[in-house]
Amino acid sequence: MGSLDQTTQPLRGINNVAVIGAGISGVTSAAHLLRQGLNVTVFERSSVAGGVWHYDDRVANEPSYPNVQPPTPNFTGSADLRSSKARTFEEASLTHAPPGPCYKGLKNNVPTTLMRSTLLNWPEGTPEFVSQDRIDKYIQELTVHTGIQEHVLYDTAVDTVRKSPNGTKWDVRTSTLRKTGSDYEFVGRNWEFDAVIVASGHYHEPKIPDLPGLKEWKAKSPQSVMHSKLYRSPELFRDKTILLIGAGVSSLDVARESEGVAKKIYQSARDGQFDLPASLLPPGAERVGGVKKFELDDGAKSGRVTFADGRIVENIDVVVLGTGYVTSYPFLGELQDPSVPTEKADGKIVISSDGLITHNLHKDIFYIPDPTLSFVGVPYYTSTFSLFDFQGEVVARFLAGKVALPSTEAMRREYDERKLGLAEGSKTFHSLMGKDAIYMNGILHWVNRDAVRLGYEPMRGVDEQWLDRYTSFMAEMKKRRETDPPEDQKATLVPDVLRLAVGPASA
Repeated sequence: MGSLDQTTQPLRGINNVAVIGAGISGVTSAAHLLRQGLNVTVFERSSVAGGVWHYDDRVANEPSYPNVQPPTPNFTGSADLRSSKARTFEEASLTHAPPGPCYKGLKNNVPTTLMRSTLLNWPEGTPEFVSQDRIDKYIQELTVHTGIQEHVLYDTAVDTVRKSPNGTKWDVRTSTLRKTGSDYEFVGRNWEFDAVIVASGHYHEPKIPDLPGLKEWKAKSPQSVMHSKLYRSPELFRDKTILLIGAGVSSLDVARESEGVAKKIYQSARDGQFDLPASLLPPGAERVGGVKKFELDDGAKSGRVTFADGRIVENIDVVVLGTGYVTSYPFLGELQDPSVPTEKADGKIVISSDGLITHNLHKDIFYIPDPTLSFVGVPYYTSTFSLFDFQGEVVARFLAGKVALPSTEAMRREYDERKLGLAEGSKTFHSLMGKDAIYMNGILHWVNRDAVRLGYEPMRGVDEQWLDRYTSFMAEMKKRRETDPPEDQKATLVPDVLRLAVGPASA
């Protein structure tokens, strides 16, 4: 955790805390805050807890083409902007709380024994891999079990989060969507909090690459190009030839679900660091190289794609972009600035132009200039539920005054050293692939050292059962990665242990 200055003292005077989001990160964070005796208000822009694991038949509005940077924050408050564009309650709801990327066939890709909160066990006999509705139910049961349900304000979006003029509080502006007969209204409210926890996740802003011809193809045939966030069912692809862009989890899931429905499946990959092996694709699906150019003639129902190796594939009916997401926290105002290149991000900005790195966080949690702003759920390629539950408890202990952070100078030194070790904008910056236990053990040592020093009960962290299963899971994953299955097994090999939890429909 870094050396602790002798003069560093625990935080005092925190009573009221805002939590943004009621997915697993927000619910567990809020529950740990309650256990520490703090007042909690959770803001959830949809009408139900569950986050990305809640299935909604609707799909979000289309992103722009291309879409490679975080949006510029709306400093005037987004409620006015939403209400000026939406004609009906349904339209307003789609913009106010866009449906997430969950589809009915989604399953967890980390065993349930590694994907649980310390606050609630899965029911005895729960399989290691379950459908999204069971995961959604688990989060909602956790919300009720911990008492958080009474602290969540649903249909309420956070528009702005700013430090108060005197620098002692956080001013939060929210908008609640209400239906009024055949019409609707946004009810705005101003709040004041001692601390804010951002737990709104990664999967809101689809990343649409700027590939030659893609924008033009989309304009000519809007229904034939989609991001994986909008995917719900393979029926869209019946008897069609589809091209999947990207070789991550979402692309593999769409390929597997479309087997036997689509006429032909191609998957474009650029041999990226996190590409899943082509051997995991279903029979008949074909791995191709990176795209050089898209072409769709006027009035044509299908187009052609030229790949980097010069190969041309004709008669592509549908293009699905499994190209991931741009991290965005537009409510943070000036802390999100897409005009700032990542390599020029200063010591205050949180989100810069590439939308890959959440800047200036200590241990991917605490905002270094002011740790009363914290983030739960930033790391990826991790055990998600367990890791985020752990982070939430650490934040709760800090805000309750049971642990002291290193000095600002010490946190800054550690962060700057970490940045020097990685290429700017690297997707690995927040990756914990294979490092969950190392990450948690390091923080737990610091937390419990302070618990002893200050006379508080130690934090337990994950239990031995979790650690044992994690060790075996890592061994299984390594073995699968090193073994290319025989051709006749490729259709039946379920790649669960290869698919570290990066969330549904992500690259």
